[in-house]
Amino acid sequence: MAFWEMFREQANHTVLREIGIVAAAFPGQQGLPGIYEPPSVVPTYTGYREMLEKHPEINMVIEATGRQSLLAELRATLPADITLVERGAANFFINLLTQDKMWIACKLDLLHTQNMLKTIIDQMDEEILFLDLDGRVLDVNKKCLERTGLTKKQAVGAMLNEVFCGLEDTGCGLPLETTVGRGEPCETLASEVGEDGRVRYYRIYAYPIYDENESLSNLVAMRRDITRRMEMEQRLQQSEKLASIGELSTYIAHEIRNPLFTISGFANSLMRSKEANDGIREKLSIILTESRRLDEILKSIINFTRPTEAEVSSVDINKLATATMEVMGIGLSNQGIRLVMELEAGMARVKANPEVIKQCLINLVKNAVEAMPDGGVLTIATGMARDHALLEVRDTGEGIPMEIRDKIFSPFFSTKGKGSGLGLAMTRKILDEIGGEVDLTSKEGEGTSIILQLPPTLAVADSGKPE
Repeated sequence: MAFWEMFREQANHTVLREIGIVAAAFPGQQGLPGIYEPPSVVPTYTGYREMLEKHPEINMVIEATGRQSLLAELRATLPADITLVERGAANFFINLLTQDKMWIACKLDLLHTQNMLKTIIDQMDEEILFLDLDGRVLDVNKKCLERTGLTKKQAVGAMLNEVFCGLEDTGCGLPLETTVGRGEPCETLASEVGEDGRVRYYRIYAYPIYDENESLSNLVAMRRDITRRMEMEQRLQQSEKLASIGELSTYIAHEIRNPLFTISGFANSLMRSKEANDGIREKLSIILTESRRLDEILKSIINFTRPTEAEVSSVDINKLATATMEVMGIGLSNQGIRLVMELEAGMARVKANPEVIKQCLINLVKNAVEAMPDGGVLTIATGMARDHALLEVRDTGEGIPMEIRDKIFSPFFSTKGKGSGLGLAMTRKILDEIGGEVDLTSKEGEGTSIILQLPPTLAVADSGKPE
């Protein structure tokens, strides 16, 4: 019974089927309680002779009692085609078989865990790389392959900076040496210009992986796209900057314009004086010119800090673009610039003030012309997105350098020797106020495209009441 108790503890129906048990003989018992329950009943006999007679298909007998007299009797009486297995050997093979089953179960459990982990990692929005201590890629998740356009064969075996581009541009790279040296997580910021000319920002993290002996064995690198967050932070910084200067700029502008008006008045009076010679008149002319220029700058500051209160109406941007470029386009050919109009038919009308949008278009066209000192192609295009009407100004000029890409929409930033640097900042401010957006793409040496995304006029009655 001890053998059968052990068998009951370790075996199951799968093991029974693989062993191929046909029947059991146990002197003095009609069954083996607790071992076999219906419907998986194994016939039990009081002697082995009856068992062999009833089951001629038996080709092996396991002697489970360990009694030497019974063992000797079986050796003497069993036919040559029936193998006799002693209790010790049977015990060994049953243990071996059950261990094999346990190994298979563990393997299946491991495969299940591995597949579950892979599914989770593949569905994460971040790009994940598994690295050795030299920064060479050992494995990669699905998101990384989708966004980099690499195959798994191309990614595995490559170095980290070959998969995560833009690390060199940060000047510091991913601090793998710090992670390996200190065994601590590290992170860095990277950026790159995509094929579409848009800048994307990434936060890249490196994590150390330790083995069971607490030794650093591998690294995990994770890249997260933070472009949208960076854009929001830049908008917030710009809003804070405007808020800080808004309170003072109007007051200061008015205070400066008062003495400026006095200076201009006295300069005009002296210009009309008969006592002024040509040298004095020339100096007075310079004073008046600079006074007018300063007055224009002050007006720009006042207009920029003042909320836009222009009347909003339904605007046909195709007609607006055509009318504007009929005036702006005069003289472009003399500068070696070819004007191309790509206006989509059937454009939706937009909800905006026509004069404000016209001023935005003029600012963008002036910037585009100044970006093409040696000539090029200036394209004015319209089109529809899913929820916005688009007005695009595209040039083939010098492009915008990467180091100033984040600053061009900042107030008072200008790369030109003249101007207040408020043109693009004012354009973004106007689009924000009417519920639109400004989208910029640029490649150095190839050109720049700025798209105004304007809210379309909805086909509902303007009753002034919410629907």
